[in-house]
Amino acid sequence: MSLEQKFEALKEGTEYKFFINGKWKKTRSGKTIPIKNPYNDEFVASIQACTREEVDESVVSARESITCWVETPLNQRVDILRKSAELIRESAEPLGAILMKEIGKPIKSAISEVVRTADIFDGTADFASIMGGETIMGDAFEGFTREIISMSYRVPLGVVLCIGPFNYPFNLTGSKIAPALVAGNTVIMKPPTQGALTPLHFGIILEEAGVPPGVFNIITGRGSEMGDYLVGHPGIDMISFTGSSTTGRNLAKVAGMKPLLLELGGKDAAIVLDDADIETTVKEIISGAFSFSGQRCTAVKRVLPMSGIADKLIKRVVEETQKLTIGDPAENNTIGPLIDSKQCDYVQGLIDDALEKGALLKCGNKREGRVIWPTILDNVTTEMRIAWEEPFGPVLPFIRIQNAEEAIKISNESEYGLQGMIFTENIDLAFNIAQELDVGTIQINGKSSRGPDHFPFLGAKSSGLGTQGLKYSIEAMSRPKAIVLNLSKRGKLIRECGVYR
Repeated sequence: MSLEQKFEALKEGTEYKFFINGKWKKTRSGKTIPIKNPYNDEFVASIQACTREEVDESVVSARESITCWVETPLNQRVDILRKSAELIRESAEPLGAILMKEIGKPIKSAISEVVRTADIFDGTADFASIMGGETIMGDAFEGFTREIISMSYRVPLGVVLCIGPFNYPFNLTGSKIAPALVAGNTVIMKPPTQGALTPLHFGIILEEAGVPPGVFNIITGRGSEMGDYLVGHPGIDMISFTGSSTTGRNLAKVAGMKPLLLELGGKDAAIVLDDADIETTVKEIISGAFSFSGQRCTAVKRVLPMSGIADKLIKRVVEETQKLTIGDPAENNTIGPLIDSKQCDYVQGLIDDALEKGALLKCGNKREGRVIWPTILDNVTTEMRIAWEEPFGPVLPFIRIQNAEEAIKISNESEYGLQGMIFTENIDLAFNIAQELDVGTIQINGKSSRGPDHFPFLGAKSSGLGTQGLKYSIEAMSRPKAIVLNLSKRGKLIRECGVYR
């Protein structure tokens, strides 16, 4: 049976099932949630609205499987990740087609997201060697001798809850699953409601790759209805979440003392100094601001140009923005639908507020259905909501600055601290500015970005908690355990004055 044929096992007609202890099930409540294409509102499929009792069953399944998975040798877990990567690559086109329909991502980008997830599984397998431990002698500290030896190794945390976002539902869920499994944890995956269909296929892929029943489980449903119950469940040992800062703060409150790895919102600012290379800067800003219609935590969300370059920069950004294709994601248009009408209303509200307060519209401010045309706003001030709030849509404000100090001040006053950008030919000055920015990562002469995936990825303030990236995620999903050996002095060779005794 081909992998595509096996994919049919996870659904009945257009009704997808959930996955517990190696079995695909329909909820006993009989309730389902319809998933529609955000571009044309066509019905795609439905998912199960799981109950709290079914959440309990998934936790029991995961907890009962901990011992068998922990005792699976690391090399076998690594082999399973590599096999999973092969299967993901084989399925890139059919999975990409589903992803395009359920979240409105351009088909080329959707397929690329699936392939990149395979790379993450392979990369995580490469970094699994950090699961090895270390041996330390005690004589580095006064009063201790070499007879005291610490031997440490890494152990899993237990049951890891992986909650992915709608904008990269396959990739950013897979980037949690792979390190959790290789570290020896069992996993419960809660995909986003809009964006659940593609990650549901992990159930078939991981089973085919050799993950035993119960080690990997999937629960579906609306976070508003069962999210708090799942997050606060005493059987969950660690949570890895990607989503909004508002949801992340609530999650942290409900989770209590559980270890957390949170990837939240951003308001990434591009500081453009007068000596910046104009064409490089324009290219990076356009790509960073409007890929997937700006629905990215690392999107360029505001530009802070100095007065000597502002007019020329804005003119070129507008010219290139007006060349972007708009419409059906199946035709690979850059600008497609936002995820739902509520988000469109929010983005439109930010644009309207800015225009009412004196911002200058350079292009855009047009809406058809859930598609908002890429919008450029000039003369934005710090009194406008768009200067501070994360739009998660195709709108880019320009806040003109007089000097680097002003740019640093505006950037750091944000509640967010994901990434920052500095465009300049003066690398010494760029490094000086970078050290002043209160963000997780600073890009010099490049757009804000999550990758490469072996780089550390983190946020300050309301943008996140903990560090992701291949080896960093493995470390976050495991902990060191030390055994201290206190050796007897008897039988030890002691040399005094050249004589052994």
